[in-house]
Amino acid sequence: MKIHEYQAKELLRKFGVAVPKGKVAHTAEEVGVIAHELGGRVVVKAQIHAGGRGKGGGVKLANDAHEAYEIAQKILGMQLVTHQTGPEGKRVNMVLVEQASNIARELYAGIVLDRSVAQLVFMASTAGGVEIEKVAAETPELILKEHIDPLTGLRPAQARKLAFGLGLTGDTFKHAVKFFQALYRAYVESDCSMAEINPLIVTAEGQVLALDAKINFDDNALYRHGDYAALRDLSEEEPLEVEASKYNLNYVRLDGNVGCMVNGAGLAMGTMDIIKLAGGAPANFLDVGGGASAETVENGFRIILSDPNVKAILINVFGGIVRCDRIANGVIQAAQNVHINVPLVVRLEGTNAEEAARLLNESGLPLIVASSFKDAAEKVVASIHA
Repeated sequence: MKIHEYQAKELLRKFGVAVPKGKVAHTAEEVGVIAHELGGRVVVKAQIHAGGRGKGGGVKLANDAHEAYEIAQKILGMQLVTHQTGPEGKRVNMVLVEQASNIARELYAGIVLDRSVAQLVFMASTAGGVEIEKVAAETPELILKEHIDPLTGLRPAQARKLAFGLGLTGDTFKHAVKFFQALYRAYVESDCSMAEINPLIVTAEGQVLALDAKINFDDNALYRHGDYAALRDLSEEEPLEVEASKYNLNYVRLDGNVGCMVNGAGLAMGTMDIIKLAGGAPANFLDVGGGASAETVENGFRIILSDPNVKAILINVFGGIVRCDRIANGVIQAAQNVHINVPLVVRLEGTNAEEAARLLNESGLPLIVASSFKDAAEKVVASIHA
């Protein structure tokens, strides 16, 4: 689950992470008032769930409250296009008004899970203000890494090593060590899946501040944080993904034309790969879970068919937890309840797969039964061009 920058900074502030003074605003008038309260010289920052806001014109420096008001009039309501939004962009409904900082250096700090070693990794770099992916690709030697033992947490020596590696000294060194330790506490205690501070700045006064902040929460841990639900901004999420979440469907919209309905994340990813190998392009990732009941399949159909780009549907289900004949009956019932106006290819494998194929073939529905993984992918791609 993603949250806005202003929400991330409010969270970090609770854990003692140093952030600039600022408030969120929804109107240009509010921006002017907040700018006056903060001394006039402020930065007006568009609040959307995407990076690259500055390059897209969504972050502007104002020298006084009147200029902040004028900037807000241009940013609020704009369709902000960045490298992460796609060409359609995202509408800006609010801005963060933040006290301007005297930046001396721009650094980077972030925490993610390194699955290769099953530990969190704290990363820091002198290449702040640049996408960390670009730094990793072009100058990986600039990224400092400290893997964190879950039993001990981030040790003071590790925080000092990172600060030293960034070339910090004196009071700035001490501020950075404190910052890193607070950021780690915020990450762990908030059940984050990512925390990224880019840029992490050193001011002319020697302060260490999170000039930007991206926080993602681990969806599997949200039950431990009842207050996080209020932080979710549905207007920033893909409408079909929001709709799918109401039915506990794991759905991610993609840009292809073959709708996929699969049980199990691994099989779903394999299905998308083989569709590509067959010359097609998946329109979505959709994991309906182990049950694949008639109700689940029906809801899956409705979500997939809501995407106008879908030209065919592939159901690829392994009957392990539930027998294939029961899944087949569920597919038949769902297909009778939903108007399916595109070719439908079904491949069921597992317990009672032969009985399932018989039921599908005798259902009287205009569906195509596939005999194998490869056969299913080839048939669904061919159906689009038939």
